[in-house]
Amino acid sequence: MTSASTAPAAQTLGHVWSAPGRVNLIGEHTDYNGGLVLPLAIDRRTTCTMTPRDDRILRVSSEAATGAAVQISIDDLSPDAVTGWSAYALGVAWALQELGADLSTVTGFDISLDSDVPIGAGLSSSAAIECAVAVALNELWSLGFTPMELARAGRLAENSAVGAPTGIMDQAASMLGELDHAVFLDCTTEVALTVPLHLKENDLALLIVDTRVEHAHATGGYAERRASCEKGAAAMDVTLLSELSVDDLPILRERVDEETFRRVRHVLTENQRVADTVDVLRDKGPLAIGELLCASHASMRDDFGISVPQMDLAVETAMANRAIGARLTGGGFGGSMVALVHQADVEPISAAIASAFAAAGYGEPQSFTVHAAPGAHRDDAAATKA
Repeated sequence: MTSASTAPAAQTLGHVWSAPGRVNLIGEHTDYNGGLVLPLAIDRRTTCTMTPRDDRILRVSSEAATGAAVQISIDDLSPDAVTGWSAYALGVAWALQELGADLSTVTGFDISLDSDVPIGAGLSSSAAIECAVAVALNELWSLGFTPMELARAGRLAENSAVGAPTGIMDQAASMLGELDHAVFLDCTTEVALTVPLHLKENDLALLIVDTRVEHAHATGGYAERRASCEKGAAAMDVTLLSELSVDDLPILRERVDEETFRRVRHVLTENQRVADTVDVLRDKGPLAIGELLCASHASMRDDFGISVPQMDLAVETAMANRAIGARLTGGGFGGSMVALVHQADVEPISAAIASAFAAAGYGEPQSFTVHAAPGAHRDDAAATKA
């Protein structure tokens, strides 16, 4: 089996699909434990331009990647044959085949990627690539997969081709997002419901502050947290932590070491916070969820140990400047904060955080607002450079 190779760039003309990044409103590290999450697709997207070929080559290029395009024969697709940034796209083609697609007679494509989803900011730029490619190939190859099946393909690509042990939340949010709605997902049953956010009518905004502390899920910290969760589940004789509740914590404390206990306590309390946030959104509206967002951050900081000093400073500064609630979003070890704020407070809070970072000697953060946006879909035909 041959590995992926590079090829020179060329002008292409094709049809365009796109998929959004996501911000997780609440529910961190619950997804791979079979728990509840509440992400939303955001108005930052990855576009995927597909141009047909008359052979069986998949050739992928990216505006964000330096160097030549990467290409591979469909016959040679495997997790071991794709590497680096191209694994997010080419891994999806392999995953579709693994999930039952018959690729024996299909022809290839030139795939050109472009994106305004920040990389390394905890906004799932990887899932945006995977889902844009997945919806494109699903249509062009007439595969007939459902949106959730395409989300599974993206997760399989990320787990096996990229090597990041993530759950299905990111891909599900990117596939299922709706305007002004969050996606309430049970990661065990994979049943998803959309929940209205009502932000505009309450004059609210979601402020993202990218700390510019980059993280990588394929490295050790994420995998270590997942291993702790598996250790806790084994100690309680369950397959997934979602089979437990906060009522099981006293028994758990007697069976595991202190670190494992704290890791599991985060997951169980976070799972409850997701359910509570959905109830509060439905009954009282978004102005009432701030305390839950802040409790989530404290749990990630103190129990799960995935925050960093820059993130804690961003959260503390936002809350000291009239934010309704704020928390780390994403896998942790860097990335972004999400804060629910009054629209009029976006600029003052952003300025206060920038000032606090400068005073602490940290690099300058990047602040911007996001809106809940539609999920992956086909866009208009467009000309692009591959």
